Amino acid sequence: MMFSNLTKIGWSIVFLVFAVPAIGMAQTESLDDLYKKARKEGGELNFYGTLAQINAAKIIPVFEKRFPGLKINHVDATADRLAARAITEARGGKVSADIFQMTLENILQLGDQKLVIEKLPPEAAAYPDNLKGSYWVTADLLFITAAWNTNLVKKGEEPKQFEDFADAKWKGRLIAEPRDVEILMGLARHKYKSDEKAIALLKKIAANNVEFHKGHSQLAEFLVAGQAAACFTCYAHHYPPRIKKGAPLGFMVTEGVASINATALAKDSPHPNTAWLFARWSASEEGQKVYAMGGRTPPHPKVEPVEKIRPAKIYPIGTEEIKNWSKYEKIWKDIFKLR
Repeated sequence: MMFSNLTKIGWSIVFLVFAVPAIGMAQTESLDDLYKKARKEGGELNFYGTLAQINAAKIIPVFEKRFPGLKINHVDATADRLAARAITEARGGKVSADIFQMTLENILQLGDQKLVIEKLPPEAAAYPDNLKGSYWVTADLLFITAAWNTNLVKKGEEPKQFEDFADAKWKGRLIAEPRDVEILMGLARHKYKSDEKAIALLKKIAANNVEFHKGHSQLAEFLVAGQAAACFTCYAHHYPPRIKKGAPLGFMVTEGVASINATALAKDSPHPNTAWLFARWSASEEGQKVYAMGGRTPPHPKVEPVEKIRPAKIYPIGTEEIKNWSKYEKIWKDIFKLR
């Protein structure tokens, strides 16, 4: 009887030894296997994305070359218009979009309308939690940070953090974008984890008589022309190209607030396997390197942007920040007396 029991136990162990690896080997389908399924869907992908044409022209052809026979139909517009179009199409009973890639705010809008699939590519496992949700993963990042004119800001006096702009030496020397409430949210919810501390800092900066102008490109040009010493709400990617052309500029890479462009799968899309393939490729290390070469700033931890603009400390504007947008926008406007 004992021998019989031991025999059974022995066979159980043998079964487990062979069964567990078999389970482990049931790995995620490869991109090449998924590509074979995508080929059967007609070879088209309807991409509702806000990629600027200068970037799309470098990124989309790489995907099409990597997966021959697949053609991306890039439906290009602003994020709000793309979201409105998708909502209108869905209400009309005809879904055209396969995949969305746009500002997180509008991705969440589509999520609220139940127009996306609650599904994340396995490649999203490499991303930190604040750069993905239950149905979206960050495609690329846009950083708001500080910049300055090196002829007007002496070496050694450059700002190292946002707190530096509270110093009275910046009075009458600062410019900013009036709509960049993200600065307040990034400081309040990430750096300080305190609304009161963030508000106190911005009130000190406001006391330095910040001059506001709409348009981040315009802010950069004002700095180039020496019409202001520094900007504390500037897009980091605007500066390397100007610096390469000899503009007297510097920008802060110690910390910055990140706006998110995210990817999500369209519900009931006409080409689901092709959409899944693109979602996985664009989130992968392979795809993110292409995005970087195409001029975007990759969120993937293992992929560096071509230009060194990714701050050491990042304060991302994610789901919770966007849900509280109106609250922080009101505070921002009150602090700087904006209409």
